[in-house]
Amino acid sequence: MTDAVLIRDAVAADAAAIAAIYNVHVRDTIVTFELDDVDADEMMRRMAQVRDLGLPWLVLEECGVVIGYAYGGQWKARAAYARTVESSIYLADAACGRGLGKTLYAELIERLCTCGIHVVIGGVSLPNAASVALHEGLGFEPIGVFSEVGWKLGRWIDVGYWQLRFEDPTVA
Repeated sequence: MTDAVLIRDAVAADAAAIAAIYNVHVRDTIVTFELDDVDADEMMRRMAQVRDLGLPWLVLEECGVVIGYAYGGQWKARAAYARTVESSIYLADAACGRGLGKTLYAELIERLCTCGIHVVIGGVSLPNAASVALHEGLGFEPIGVFSEVGWKLGRWIDVGYWQLRFEDPTVA
């Protein structure tokens, strides 16, 4: 990573840039099953929800411009799931293919590990060889595929899941 590239905690002022990155994926890809654009206010609400759980929401910045983001969100609402999160990472086209996604995701994983998370789950709309390689390159193991669970861009889409478990010194 160059000096011009920075990973930092997201702030409310990043919401519009984060929404702009996300909305490209909403409109043009299968990587999210959301169908309608998200505005900055909604993105701020989502960011606050993640922070209120004590979880990280990071941005990747290059020369002062947000070009990616990643966060760990609640996996399920039941209390016993509190130490399991679902990770999300989105990059602007300018950040793709340069190893920046792996760097950002590795930082997110480190932060999740230090805040008491035991399992990180990554969902991948299939096919998506780059995302599969990213997860497996960071130590995630495949755990299953749900077939044809989403309908977007005129076709049925499968979703695969990968998980990364951290050692837990507090549980014998």
